[in-house]
Amino acid sequence: MSSSPLVGIVMGSESDLPIMQRCAEVLDEYGIAHEVGVMSAHRAPEVVRDYARSARERGLRVLVAGAGAAAHLPGVLASQTSLPVIGVPLAGTPLAGFDALLAIVQMPPGVPVATVAVGEMGARNAGHLAAQMLALADPQVAAAVERVRGAMAAKSRLPEGFTPAP
Repeated sequence: MSSSPLVGIVMGSESDLPIMQRCAEVLDEYGIAHEVGVMSAHRAPEVVRDYARSARERGLRVLVAGAGAAAHLPGVLASQTSLPVIGVPLAGTPLAGFDALLAIVQMPPGVPVATVAVGEMGARNAGHLAAQMLALADPQVAAAVERVRGAMAAKSRLPEGFTPAP
């Protein structure tokens, strides 16, 4: 697989890194190169704009953005690039991420952001979803997705005597 980053993982604050690291761990499982950055849609909008606008030419194929509260980062990225953007709502307010979930999922037509669950589970699923997106055009990533999914299925334990339907 490419040694150049294919996925950009960004978050609005350094304090979001422990959760967003879960996305990086999943991408590592697939062997997908990625980069990680911290940038605020509110405190550094020019940085976010420049990052999104240059992402494709730098070789990125998917952006994953974690954000809490008003959660503008995923939408701002999506407004500045045609690459797919996956938003990870983060819990950082008394609303436990519900505010971020609504902010990310309610994008206007034409500026979609794929939205996953709040928090760690969402960050992990963002990594899986990014891999599946990349697998559409990359046979090596497709094989890695099948391998990882097979390993997950192998952890299933069926009741004694169970036989699957034909």
